[in-house]
Amino acid sequence: MQVAKWGNSLAVRLPSAVVQALDLKEGDQIEIRIAGRREFEIARDHSTEKAIERIRRLRRPLPPGFKFDRLEANER
Repeated sequence: MQVAKWGNSLAVRLPSAVVQALDLKEGDQIEIRIAGRREFEIARDHSTEKAIERIRRLRRPLPPGFKFDRLEANER
Protein backbone atom coordinates (compact mmCIF):
# COMPACT_ATOMS: atom_id res chain seq x y z
CA MET A 1 0.00 0.00 0.00
CA GLN A 2 1.10 3.54 -0.62
CA VAL A 3 0.37 6.62 1.44
CA ALA A 4 -0.76 9.58 -0.67
CA LYS A 5 -1.58 13.22 0.03
CA TRP A 6 -5.32 14.00 -0.13
CA GLY A 7 -6.02 17.67 0.61
CA ASN A 8 -4.51 18.37 4.03
CA SER A 9 -4.68 14.68 4.98
CA LEU A 10 -2.94 11.45 4.10
CA ALA A 11 -4.81 8.56 2.47
CA VAL A 12 -4.16 4.86 2.04
CA ARG A 13 -5.66 2.85 -0.83
CA LEU A 14 -6.99 -0.50 0.28
CA PRO A 15 -5.97 -3.48 -1.81
CA SER A 16 -8.85 -5.25 -3.57
CA ALA A 17 -8.27 -8.35 -1.40
CA VAL A 18 -9.05 -6.30 1.74
CA VAL A 19 -12.07 -4.66 0.08
CA GLN A 20 -13.44 -8.07 -0.94
CA ALA A 21 -12.71 -9.68 2.44
CA LEU A 22 -14.63 -6.95 4.28
CA ASP A 23 -17.26 -6.64 1.52
CA LEU A 24 -16.67 -2.87 1.37
CA LYS A 25 -18.35 -0.42 -0.97
CA GLU A 26 -17.70 3.26 -1.61
CA GLY A 27 -19.07 5.30 1.30
CA ASP A 28 -18.85 2.49 3.88
CA GLN A 29 -17.48 3.45 7.28
CA ILE A 30 -14.45 1.54 8.59
CA GLU A 31 -12.40 1.52 11.78
CA ILE A 32 -8.61 1.53 11.69
CA ARG A 33 -6.88 0.48 14.91
CA ILE A 34 -3.21 0.41 15.75
CA ALA A 35 -2.27 -3.25 16.25
CA GLY A 36 1.45 -2.86 16.86
CA ARG A 37 4.37 -0.53 16.41
CA ARG A 38 4.09 -0.58 12.61
CA GLU A 39 0.83 -2.50 12.15
CA PHE A 40 -2.83 -1.62 11.95
CA GLU A 41 -6.13 -3.47 11.65
CA ILE A 42 -9.08 -2.55 9.46
CA ALA A 43 -12.67 -3.52 10.33
CA ARG A 44 -16.15 -2.44 9.31
CA ASP A 45 -17.62 0.26 11.53
CA HIS A 46 -21.00 -1.00 12.77
CA SER A 47 -21.75 1.95 15.08
CA THR A 48 -24.38 3.42 12.71
CA GLU A 49 -26.23 0.12 12.41
CA LYS A 50 -26.11 -0.35 16.19
CA ALA A 51 -27.48 3.17 16.80
CA ILE A 52 -30.35 2.60 14.37
CA GLU A 53 -31.19 -0.68 16.05
CA ARG A 54 -31.27 1.02 19.49
CA ILE A 55 -33.62 3.69 18.09
CA ARG A 56 -35.89 1.01 16.60
CA ARG A 57 -36.11 -0.73 19.98
CA LEU A 58 -37.34 2.55 21.52
CA ARG A 59 -40.13 2.88 18.94
CA ARG A 60 -43.56 3.28 20.46
CA PRO A 61 -46.92 3.03 18.70
CA LEU A 62 -48.59 6.30 17.72
CA PRO A 63 -52.02 7.20 19.14
CA PRO A 64 -55.01 6.06 17.10
CA GLY A 65 -55.87 8.53 14.34
CA PHE A 66 -52.48 10.30 14.55
CA LYS A 67 -51.61 12.11 11.34
CA PHE A 68 -48.45 14.15 10.74
CA ASP A 69 -48.75 17.13 8.40
CA ARG A 70 -45.35 18.60 7.58
CA LEU A 71 -46.79 21.87 6.24
CA GLU A 72 -48.91 22.34 9.36
CA ALA A 73 -45.93 21.57 11.62
CA ASN A 74 -43.80 24.17 9.83
CA GLU A 75 -46.38 26.97 9.75
CA ARG A 76 -45.19 30.19 11.31
